Amino acid sequence: MSILFINGSPNKNGNTKSLAKALLGNKEYIQLDLVDYKIYSYGQNFADDQFDDIVNAMKKASTIVIGSPVYWHSVTGALRNLLDRFYGPVPMGSFKGHKLFFLFQGAGPEPWMLEKGDYTMSRFASLYGLDYMGMATTAKEAKQLASKL
Repeated sequence: MSILFINGSPNKNGNTKSLAKALLGNKEYIQLDLVDYKIYSYGQNFADDQFDDIVNAMKKASTIVIGSPVYWHSVTGALRNLLDRFYGPVPMGSFKGHKLFFLFQGAGPEPWMLEKGDYTMSRFASLYGLDYMGMATTAKEAKQLASKL
């Protein structure tokens, strides 16, 4: 089983990564930090865009963990760009058989913010064939979710 952790936080070693460590424990995984990639907005086409690099990394992983801090009541802009870019170039159902876990943390998000994040990721999973395993917002929840790895 190969695990890919896509870190949507601009802080490579911050709270989002800590939540990933709580979920993944001592399991081996690859960390991809979106802050290191150029992912342009939907509809833009530039030669140095790296969207395909991320999609290819996702295809190689059997388990994908996506993490983001709560920014302006939602996921970070980098993660939003990644999700938006799937429309069109990535056929629906392309990730059938892959697991998806979502980590969403913040200083004090309100329940409706977490519900919207969970809905976004479950909808993303259903469109692209991923088995959505759930969302964790705390280390305790992440450790409980780890049983589904």
